[in-house]
Amino acid sequence: MKPIWIVDDDQSIRFVLEKALMRENLPTRSFTHPREVLQALTHVSPEDSPQVLVSDIRMPGGSGLDLLAQVKERMPGLPVIIMTAYSDLDSAVSAFQGGAFEYLPKPFDLTKAIELIRRALEESQREAVGAVDVDSTPEMLGQAPAMQDVFRAIGRLSQSNVTVMITGESGSGKELVARALHKHSQRAAGPFVAINTAAIPKDLLESELFGHERGAFTGAQSMRRGRFEQADGGTLFLDEIGDMKFDLQTRLLRVLSDGSFYRVGGHSAIKTNVRVIAATHQNLEQRVAEGAFREDLFHRLNVIRLRLPPLRERREDIPVLTRHFLQQSAQQLGVEAKRISEAAVALLQDFSFPGNVRQLENICHWLTVMAPAQAIEPKDLPPEVLSPSVVSSVPSPTVGHTVNGAFESAQVPEAAAPVVNGSHASAALKPLVLNMPGEDWQSGLEAQAMALLANGRTDVWDELTKRFEATLIQTALAHTRGRRIDAAHKLGIGRNTITRKIQELGLE
Repeated sequence: MKPIWIVDDDQSIRFVLEKALMRENLPTRSFTHPREVLQALTHVSPEDSPQVLVSDIRMPGGSGLDLLAQVKERMPGLPVIIMTAYSDLDSAVSAFQGGAFEYLPKPFDLTKAIELIRRALEESQREAVGAVDVDSTPEMLGQAPAMQDVFRAIGRLSQSNVTVMITGESGSGKELVARALHKHSQRAAGPFVAINTAAIPKDLLESELFGHERGAFTGAQSMRRGRFEQADGGTLFLDEIGDMKFDLQTRLLRVLSDGSFYRVGGHSAIKTNVRVIAATHQNLEQRVAEGAFREDLFHRLNVIRLRLPPLRERREDIPVLTRHFLQQSAQQLGVEAKRISEAAVALLQDFSFPGNVRQLENICHWLTVMAPAQAIEPKDLPPEVLSPSVVSSVPSPTVGHTVNGAFESAQVPEAAAPVVNGSHASAALKPLVLNMPGEDWQSGLEAQAMALLANGRTDVWDELTKRFEATLIQTALAHTRGRRIDAAHKLGIGRNTITRKIQELGLE
């Protein structure tokens, strides 16, 4: 095994780390100042090159941060741990900006320091992630059967000019599907224009869609072309069509029927050649039954329906999507892409993702900025993943719409009982209310929440989550007679996690 290089002018620090690593059967090589390290790197053989570098930040022979910069130029993949007795913000920020694996303030707990070095070893041994050209990756990713059905449908529709309705929950990627339909159609050379009808005030939406003439209303200083004119010869994507007000639906129906419309305040009909792709997260059949959506417009839009599955129905795609978004975020921020451990990926696959693919993308961007090391471990994941809420599945409308036998209809089953990480809500939350009388734990939980809300508390989520976690840990420790490792094993969490939670919750 390649050695761990230790750089510190303090002999006692070098001695303590050397002895501790020796007990772990990990070879070491020590230096007193950065110049020695740089000289050694010039002549070292590949088998004696460092696997991890642990360096002090302030030494008489030079700065650990300067050493970090020079080492990273020669060995970009080498994990470097920066130690310092000066635990200030500037030092921490400078260390991470320079590419440090971790920042270790002195005095440190020796056990935690060795654990950190072992994490760095795993990082250096893990196969390097190859550079990925984000621009060359497919516009959509997915191996799940439900996504393969979507891909096949896009392929079948590539030579068609038919109107398409895309259904799916918010954040599931409906606009990506619309862009793919445009890109692979005969209109690919024309414009793709997208508009979220729910994001524009209702009194402005008509002008956005159809344009207006000068003087048509207060503030109309000049003529303006609407989205239908802008999309002429291409594709117009109408997102969240279910929120469109009723009188505007009538104007949209006319355009779909004869391809002509009037600008607001205009008197001349304008012809347009546009393929319309609509999308919604709502059940349009129900909206029609309630009288909120025109039935004739519904049938005009619902020629072909594509249902985009939520992320919880395609969990096997989460690993590849996660690594793709980490690469994408790193490229956008101009930093090295972070790696994610299999254990962390497994936690993501257990998460319900109420925000779907968009939420996963945001989490990956958060991890790129906030994860303390290049290797993302379970403890680095954001709080909503580590302590998920009870999320009910969202029932979806009928999927598919048979047109000349091209697609089959299927009924999505009703939403199942609320789950937390795959377990029923009652089983997941019951430890929170073990001290409550009676069996109706939900009423007890509701009573606690209502009491906190009535007192004007704005930290109800954090408070009840802390009680939940504290109750679980205390119960497990009582069961194992205080043995933390056994308690962590019983709870299904890591030793480091239970230690961190005990400290955070003040259970020492």
